[in-house]
Amino acid sequence: MPASALLLGASAAVRAASLNLCADEYLLLLAKPAEVVGVSYLARDPAESMLWQRARHYPGNRGSIEEVIEARPNVVLTMGGGGRSTALLARRLKLTSVDLKLPASLDDVKANLELVARTLGDERRALPWLERLASLRRTAPADGKDGAFVTGGGLSVAPGSLGARWMRLAGFSQRPLGGARLTLEDLVIAPPKVLIVSNYRGNQYSRGQVWLNHPLVIRSGARSLATDGRPWTCLGPTMIPEIERLRGIAR
Repeated sequence: MPASALLLGASAAVRAASLNLCADEYLLLLAKPAEVVGVSYLARDPAESMLWQRARHYPGNRGSIEEVIEARPNVVLTMGGGGRSTALLARRLKLTSVDLKLPASLDDVKANLELVARTLGDERRALPWLERLASLRRTAPADGKDGAFVTGGGLSVAPGSLGARWMRLAGFSQRPLGGARLTLEDLVIAPPKVLIVSNYRGNQYSRGQVWLNHPLVIRSGARSLATDGRPWTCLGPTMIPEIERLRGIAR
């Protein structure tokens, strides 16, 4: 998108809506309360978003620009491909439509923070988050502890993924696993030193959650650290406080 498309009129008050959970994070963290006119319905769900208490002040939508038109936004945020129809409709309605990049690196998270702050008219709003991210990167331990992220069903992350890069900032080195999945055999034969165990929807009964309660998981000998699973869905800026917390308890 051309830079000029991101500039609101000098006298225009920001009225912003986001259309998916991952875009919601950036809007809720960087916009002033009066500037937000809508978020996705998932942002309002305590099981999905760390920011649900903020999000519940605003109407929820299911990812359609048509659902937020009545709120008269002049900025609409999407992520990872809002769809050609969304961009065309936004242009026809003279809205600033910003499709954030689905982050594959820490630099992508940084760029998204900068872009949203700039779109809202004040690049300085991103500085506290950029400084915290830069501090984590600058002070990352030289050698990461052997570890594995694990959520329901043994699902994990690949060593080169963004999830693994966040783990590295917390002081852990993601172990390579076949299919990015930790198996019970892995835990019997050579368990990681540390398991970063996601509590995502941990209060809901499912086969995936039962897996985490298997005796071999409990008696693996690995140190188990619980992590809030909600930020791991988007791997965006809400990971920053979670990584700070994990680093603090991992020492």
